[in-house]
Amino acid sequence: MVKQKMTTNPCLDSGPCLIRTDDKRKLPPLSQSDVKPQYVHHLAPKPPPEISHSIPKHKDVKQRCVKFTVAAVISLLLLLLLAGILLAYYFSSPCVHGMQCGDGGCVWESQWCDGVTDCPAGQDEANCVRLHGSTFLLQIYSTQSRNWRTVCSHGWTERQGRASCQNIGYSRGTYFKSGQQKTDSDDGFLLVKSDFNPEASILQQLVLSNTCPNNSAVTLRCTDCGSGVNSSRASGGQLASVGAWPWQVSMQVVGSHHCGGAIISPYWIVTAAHCVARASSPGDWVVYAGIVDPLGTLFNPAYSVSRIIAHEGYNSLTRRNDIALMRLSKPLDITASSNIGPVCLPNVGLNITDHQKGWITQFGEIVNGGSQYLMETQVSLIDTADCNSSIAYNGRISQDMLCARETDAVAYMCLNDSGGPLVSLKDGVWWLLGDNIWGEHCTGQKRPGVYGNVTYFLDWIHHQMRKHQED
Repeated sequence: MVKQKMTTNPCLDSGPCLIRTDDKRKLPPLSQSDVKPQYVHHLAPKPPPEISHSIPKHKDVKQRCVKFTVAAVISLLLLLLLAGILLAYYFSSPCVHGMQCGDGGCVWESQWCDGVTDCPAGQDEANCVRLHGSTFLLQIYSTQSRNWRTVCSHGWTERQGRASCQNIGYSRGTYFKSGQQKTDSDDGFLLVKSDFNPEASILQQLVLSNTCPNNSAVTLRCTDCGSGVNSSRASGGQLASVGAWPWQVSMQVVGSHHCGGAIISPYWIVTAAHCVARASSPGDWVVYAGIVDPLGTLFNPAYSVSRIIAHEGYNSLTRRNDIALMRLSKPLDITASSNIGPVCLPNVGLNITDHQKGWITQFGEIVNGGSQYLMETQVSLIDTADCNSSIAYNGRISQDMLCARETDAVAYMCLNDSGGPLVSLKDGVWWLLGDNIWGEHCTGQKRPGVYGNVTYFLDWIHHQMRKHQED
């Protein structure tokens, strides 16, 4: 066997090389220092960076900053939008942490009825004193206890009585009297301070008390109203006698009766807004009190009018808020004649129910083309739902209206005199429940008469009286 000679390939494991096989030259012998092992582990060199089209590092940071800025701006805009929505809700909704003035502003609840005017138009001090029920019980709103409290008669004088009536809206000269009534109050009382200051508001002259000596509370009559009528009358329509309805007035334009009205104080007349809509100038009007026929104008003075106030929400189409006030230039002399006197405004808590009996008085013609005479007839209040039925007014009656039907169909009174009073006798006092605004008495269908609901407008009436108290 022929053994082949093993040769070593110098190109193995040593990277690329080029050897010419036909080269016969002998290489010089290698020194010991040049001899290296043929199989040596080499670390592979790092591969060259791959070529990429990515953004350089400084550009990548810049892009991230831009994205962050955009996100921050969008978030800020969303927060501003949310804040705007919350602010809009706050200003368009009732005050969350206070009381609303009525003109968009708010005051703290502790500022309500504290004797200091904080709302621009004084709404915070407007309805803080009231009379309750048929006994005229005096109640004042306490901002500390946040409820209406009865006033204890201990230490009470006529001076405090006048101050309270002025707060309601009556002039100082119309004050009638204070009284006492025994009553229990689970909500506590208000007591007059010992150091009463007549120059300060009555609301600042009272302190809270859980007790009251003998439980004797104050009753208050700001004007001598609601008396002078014989209640045992026939129910049918008939001519009224002089002095029977002392609050009835004839409101005249150019010497002719235009509308009726009711005296509520020596200065103030309640009537319908549609009566004064076309003649809103006070100089166009004169008022006669204590008359029942044309001859009455010859023996009674004509009172001029200084101000006419129609309800700002009056709607001539729907007859909503159809109520108005007239202020006389000088007060009626109610002490000089028993034929003239005010009717009482319905106090809060006066229990008036459906089917309550009442009376209406209106000027009308007995003979066609004849003169105006005051007529009277008895009526009965009817439920609003019945008045809104399809056979009556078919949903046109709102909460600021009352309906009343005449009790005697035989004596049915077909008159069309606006502004005249609807009154009712309760607990010996005559109360003004409504002002005549419209009806369809003369259509042959005998639908009930419709009247403005004076109880609904009570706050509005007192507000106007306070506002123009010194006119």
